[in-house]
Amino acid sequence: MLKLEIYCEVSILNLVLNKNNYHVQFYSILIHYIVNFFTKIHYGILLAYHMADTLEEPKYRLIHDYHDFEIRLYNEVIQARVTRELGDKSSSSSNFRIIAGYIFGNNQSNQKIAMTSPVEMWNDESTTNMAFTMPSEYSFTNLPEPNNKNINLVKIPERLVAVKKFSGFYGSKKVNKIALKLGQSLMKRNLQSNGSYILAVYDPPTTLPFLRRNEILMPIKEISYSEETVSEELS
Repeated sequence: MLKLEIYCEVSILNLVLNKNNYHVQFYSILIHYIVNFFTKIHYGILLAYHMADTLEEPKYRLIHDYHDFEIRLYNEVIQARVTRELGDKSSSSSNFRIIAGYIFGNNQSNQKIAMTSPVEMWNDESTTNMAFTMPSEYSFTNLPEPNNKNINLVKIPERLVAVKKFSGFYGSKKVNKIALKLGQSLMKRNLQSNGSYILAVYDPPTTLPFLRRNEILMPIKEISYSEETVSEELS
């Protein structure tokens, strides 16, 4: 791919210097942009597969797989969270940089912590929140204290959630629409939500939209199930 791109760059340069052939110049430039486009797709796919293979994800048990959503029971985890009041002008990218700084060594031990997936984002009545789940090897006894006062380390107990998957971009209108559909699906099956929905984003912004993996997580009230219906899901 790289050799092809270099070859096209040289060919385009030679053709553009020939000012008497505008059609050749046009098609040569067009080829240049096409090669660049497919080169980006190539590296985007490689990055997506690399992320999927290397990042730890929270472990859960699949309770039930419905036609349009799943019920999962997630294990207890520790999260690093940033919480701000609704209306705060700080953007989600700012929140991401704050937590990323913590795991990249901006903590009292200057210790680097492995990135996990997904990043969770949600709003409640008065706050907006973002969280990274800490790797399973850590506990409160060996996690370093954050330097940034906006970060809180929080233990999240075992939680039961309804999950709806989707791909592509995750603008607020699209996310709200998917969450509404999930809520309607829960009502049809006599399941009750138990708190604000959470947007879970698994891939970096550089991932091509059709390769992105996103989920809506909606906490639900306890339901009865037998151990025989529970299957282990290893992340």
